[in-house]
Amino acid sequence: MAISLINVSLTGLNAAQAGLKTTSHNLSNVNTPGYSRQVILQGTPPPQFTGAGYFGKGTTVETVRRVYSEHLQREMQNLQSQSSHYSAYATEIARLGNLLADPDTHLAGAIDGFFSAVHNVASHPADASARQAMLSAAQSLAHRFQTFGTTLDSARTSVNSRIEQSVSQINGLARQVAALNDSILRASGTGHAPNDLLDQRDVAISDLNRLVGASVVVQSDGAANVFLSNGHALVVGTTTQELAAIRDPLDASAVSVGARLATGGARLFRPGDVVGGELGGLLAFRGEALDAAQNSIGRLAMAIAANVNSQHRLGQDLNGALGQDLFALAAPQVHASSNNTGSAALSASVSDYGQLAASDYRVQYDGANYVVTRLADNSQSSYAALPQTFDGITLSVAGAPAAGDVFLVQPTRTGAGAISVVLANANQIAAAAPVRASASSANLGDASATDLVVQSLDPNLLAPVTITFTGPNTYDVSGTGTGNPTGVAYVPGGTLSFNGWSLVIRGAPKAGDTFTVTPNTGGIGDNRNALRLADLGTAALVQGASFVGSYAQLVSATGSREREVDVASTAQDQMLSQAKGALASVSGVNLDEEAANLLRYQQAYQAASKVIAVADSLFDEILSIFR
Repeated sequence: MAISLINVSLTGLNAAQAGLKTTSHNLSNVNTPGYSRQVILQGTPPPQFTGAGYFGKGTTVETVRRVYSEHLQREMQNLQSQSSHYSAYATEIARLGNLLADPDTHLAGAIDGFFSAVHNVASHPADASARQAMLSAAQSLAHRFQTFGTTLDSARTSVNSRIEQSVSQINGLARQVAALNDSILRASGTGHAPNDLLDQRDVAISDLNRLVGASVVVQSDGAANVFLSNGHALVVGTTTQELAAIRDPLDASAVSVGARLATGGARLFRPGDVVGGELGGLLAFRGEALDAAQNSIGRLAMAIAANVNSQHRLGQDLNGALGQDLFALAAPQVHASSNNTGSAALSASVSDYGQLAASDYRVQYDGANYVVTRLADNSQSSYAALPQTFDGITLSVAGAPAAGDVFLVQPTRTGAGAISVVLANANQIAAAAPVRASASSANLGDASATDLVVQSLDPNLLAPVTITFTGPNTYDVSGTGTGNPTGVAYVPGGTLSFNGWSLVIRGAPKAGDTFTVTPNTGGIGDNRNALRLADLGTAALVQGASFVGSYAQLVSATGSREREVDVASTAQDQMLSQAKGALASVSGVNLDEEAANLLRYQQAYQAASKVIAVADSLFDEILSIFR
């Protein structure tokens, strides 16, 4: 009997000891990230039959089980992916928004400052200080654009670097998950779950979801397969298919993500294939916000430079020479894929700066047609042949493309960084118009020549032209380049256009009245071209918006996106916090509960020890009988 009591009590002693050890393990890992509380599962061995019935043989510790909810764990990991996605996006777009809206550095003030200086020249066309102030304002505006271009280029470099770091960390975690799979498979051969290894794998998968959206499928043998949102198998059992961060074959300024191939190189993912996590947030920010901002500011710089240059060339400077370009501006960039096999060379030029879209374009030849995709909204157009004009851009091709050849057209990407002032001398500011109209002092009627406007640089722009009325309703025109028409019907208030200029004759002319258009010799006090330059500041020249209005649209759009992402980030953070709380309520270590378990197992241990002591005493009594 004593031996039986001792054996039964030893099982209780061992069970209590296992409970104390497990509780101690829980308490030791109360602050270990990802640790799941463990409990022992006790059972009873088969009882022993005697003539008096079945007597129990104590207890057994069947296994140590972690308290775990796969559903809550997967939900927390998914929310972790979304939270990290929006957090990375929100951080980057906040920096962009601060740059665009900073009152000390934004472009609206520099644009207004430049056109204010132009207005001052229009008011004082011969004033050297006003002219110098305009030239300085132009240089300040160009420098502000250049600063923006440099800052946005730096932001792109920073994002590229973070993408490369994220890919490296993802690959490291993928290898860690694969190694843990191997350890778990080996340890599971005992028939018991390796709880701590399973926790470590869950932590690694959670860390993976901080970097990229990943889903997990657990195999029947216990190994976890990890897949990205596009179906790419990152981890399969104990093997990995790692990612690669490489320069985009179309755009060397962008780091793209793909699957590393066993034969070398990588298979690039399509835009939008990688979502979730920090990597997804960075890619989304670059493709949505950063590209749009850089293209919008580049478009604005090119529109200002092109329109000011165009009007400035129609004027006359203090030296009597026709105006020159005030600004240098960028040309559209065309990049051919490094994988192209044809001999085609694509070129692009701007035909209408007012119609430029703030977007890049992908041009792909499919063997029969050129498919042009506007990347800002993924709208497509197909052309059987080039040249073609769309969105203010004219595309031309030389050579023979092969099916599958791809080109990237960036009309405005470098616009901000490339603008500069090329006019060297303030005297070269073309404030005057190069021609002027006058009425003969001998005229008998009250008609006058008004609204003389230079419209183009016609080769005969400076050739003298005479308009002679042969009656109150007809006139003749003489002069080089006019064709010398006669008997032209006079329409009061109508426009006469010759040699690149136009004017209006108002009033009632009489037969013999003459009007002449001649070079504006000595017109240093003339401000007509300066006035037209100043009018550009409020004209709708950027897809229906003024220069400042276009910039305001960009600031507003970026601010709206920033608020949207910030709200989404806050919501995801709250949902993640709730999911972590729900998981912790199930799997987390509760100090009060563990303290109670310590007392419970301590008392069980003491009770089993007491039974052993009783059995020992009984055994001694029996032995004493035979002494």
